[in-house]
Amino acid sequence: MRPTSGKVMQALFNILGPLDGRTFLDLFSGSGQISAEAKKRGAAFVCSVESDRKRHAEIVKKLPVDVKCLCIDVRRALQKFAKNGENFDVIFADPPYELGWGKEFPAVFEANEDILSAGGVVIFEHSARETLSGFAEEKWSRTERPYGGTVLTFCRRRNEE
Repeated sequence: MRPTSGKVMQALFNILGPLDGRTFLDLFSGSGQISAEAKKRGAAFVCSVESDRKRHAEIVKKLPVDVKCLCIDVRRALQKFAKNGENFDVIFADPPYELGWGKEFPAVFEANEDILSAGGVVIFEHSARETLSGFAEEKWSRTERPYGGTVLTFCRRRNEE
């Protein structure tokens, strides 16, 4: 597990600004620190998704009881949210670096993109050595913010900017 560094986490939440009343989805939760910070910063609803059972159990112990914690594969979680008509204002994904998620996540997300609320943002944390494919330029605006060997890529629908 490679938790998001303090510098990157601070930058993420400074860029997002106040989360009051917003819904937040933390994919590949790992330690749960992003979910905890989103709740602390006023998100109305936070959902944490972690497929590793041991990590999931640790997250459940640490997070407030009003944070929904799912132990499920991210691919299945996105499909489940879409099928149930659930959506989120902020979707943060921090998969393991350099395991192909730079190509796979955009494809899986775009197949279930209705889970992103109107005006919402998807943030993908990845290694600077990893290319993020998908999020076609004609449909999505992308902003990349590098922090050493880490990059935060912010994606918003063009028609909602």
